[in-house]
Amino acid sequence: MALIREYVYAYAAVTPADGALDWMLAAKMDTLTMGSFLRHVSQRHPGEFVVMVLDGAPSHRAFHLEVPKNMALLRLPPYSPELNPAERLWEELREKEFANVVFDSLGAALAQAARGLRRLEYSPVALQSLTGWQWILESF
Repeated sequence: MALIREYVYAYAAVTPADGALDWMLAAKMDTLTMGSFLRHVSQRHPGEFVVMVLDGAPSHRAFHLEVPKNMALLRLPPYSPELNPAERLWEELREKEFANVVFDSLGAALAQAARGLRRLEYSPVALQSLTGWQWILESF
């Protein structure tokens, strides 16, 4: 039996003030897919101006990345992912959805990730608790 590695990428944006969560699972982490996620967030918040905090991943800073007009990207300094509130989502998912679990397929892992992200999406109070650090909330 050969070991096969398969990958899926989770994109997420959370609003610490109200616990709103937008997310997407994708087969790639590239500029086109990041642009698709930005459009997804933009369309879900048409009457708002979105400031999205990002790390320095190549797909987040590519020259050809199309940023919607109702959005600005704020890039964190290198090696500081702990400043991004969305990073707390991944800790929560690993702990609650993936701890001590072996999946038979990538599809099963994807389904579990989607269940966990939906659980968080429908739990704005929990998301506020996870991501609503005082220094962030005071900056609004």
